[in-house]
Amino acid sequence: MGKQAWAWIRNHKTLLGVAAVLLLIDRLSKVWALLYLADNGPVVLAKYFWLNYVENTGAAFGMFQNANALLIVVMLLVIGYVIYSWKELSRYGALATWAAGLILTGALGNLYDRFTLGYVVDFIDWRVWPVFNVADACITVGAVLLGICLVRRRPVSKENA
Repeated sequence: MGKQAWAWIRNHKTLLGVAAVLLLIDRLSKVWALLYLADNGPVVLAKYFWLNYVENTGAAFGMFQNANALLIVVMLLVIGYVIYSWKELSRYGALATWAAGLILTGALGNLYDRFTLGYVVDFIDWRVWPVFNVADACITVGAVLLGICLVRRRPVSKENA
């Protein structure tokens, strides 16, 4: 790797560390769901909070069921766009950088499932919302934060970036 790549890694080491931890939590929680919930059924933790194993072959809200190949392409495009746009997005501030990192982390977590299993493991069930996972939460929180950053803030000038 070149000097610029190492400088980027040094400048983003906290974000990279958080992303690695979130990916690990996502992976371990999905393995637990596969090993425990798939065979034993849902676990009720509270009236509106269950752990419920679901093999999601589609996208959010049940759209595009059994479209794994299409969704792999979409995730690869999202990952590519975030990486390509990183410098521009970072001009909107640290929160936008973190938001992009969350989106990238979640996309990588679900992409791993799609490649290895052919579906995404979902298990967090609030009973009033579609069942989701840690990677989905990263994508959603990241997208909301990025949207707020892009709407409410002006980018820093290129001279100051």
